[in-house]
Amino acid sequence: MSDSYETLKIEDRGAARVVTIDRPAALNALNPQVVAELSRVVEALEHQIDAGDWSVRGLILTGAGKAFVAGADIAAMVDMDRDQAMAFASQGHAVGEMLANLKVPTIAAVNGFALGGGCELALSCDFIIASEKAKFGQPEVKLGVIPGFGGTQRLSRRVGASRALELCITGDMIRADEALRIGLANRVVAPEALLETCLGIVEVVAGMGPLAVAEAKRVIHEGAALPLAAANQLEVEAFAGLFDSADQSEGMQAFLAKRPAVFTGE
Repeated sequence: MSDSYETLKIEDRGAARVVTIDRPAALNALNPQVVAELSRVVEALEHQIDAGDWSVRGLILTGAGKAFVAGADIAAMVDMDRDQAMAFASQGHAVGEMLANLKVPTIAAVNGFALGGGCELALSCDFIIASEKAKFGQPEVKLGVIPGFGGTQRLSRRVGASRALELCITGDMIRADEALRIGLANRVVAPEALLETCLGIVEVVAGMGPLAVAEAKRVIHEGAALPLAAANQLEVEAFAGLFDSADQSEGMQAFLAKRPAVFTGE
């Protein structure tokens, strides 16, 4: 991976690409540079996969130091006008969509504070694995604004409108165990087990058919916005479409032969 990122550290660990937001002195607060560099990382992986290189089977996003991301950088926002705020929010939504649409799973390894834009960034990932020390919140109302990177929408879709409304209008911060209880986090683990847990998930996924994983992710995300009948039809078409792939043939032949499948993403 390129080392040309000023705010990120990138490392490939087995089948996982680990992206660490590296501004610990600012609690990894999001500014336009961080968001732009995140976009570059995700876009580069997207191009790699589209070129047929499936060596990376999952992206893990985490933060340096004691925070995942403690929010957007207030110093970078305080003097923004309406147009600049619109551009910054659109930039944040764009990277969220890129994470959601990536053909491999994205995992937020939330090691500490995930507040404001940090909570929204985590919500853009497929899974949220939280350290016992993690804390979540959407405190933007305390600053006279609302979440601008998808918090009102992604949060309500994950935990329900009532829970999302409570968090967004009170600005309350919740601990990892409460995040797990309401469905915001998928798992809560000891701090020292956080990264290994995420790497383990990617290793499990790496043994599955990559095209099937990509289609499962796409159909679940797209189907969530459709009526049930249309969503079911989307599933039927994706299921049938995979029978044109070499991976489907390999997977089923391997099962019948009682041997491990060797998938190629073709």
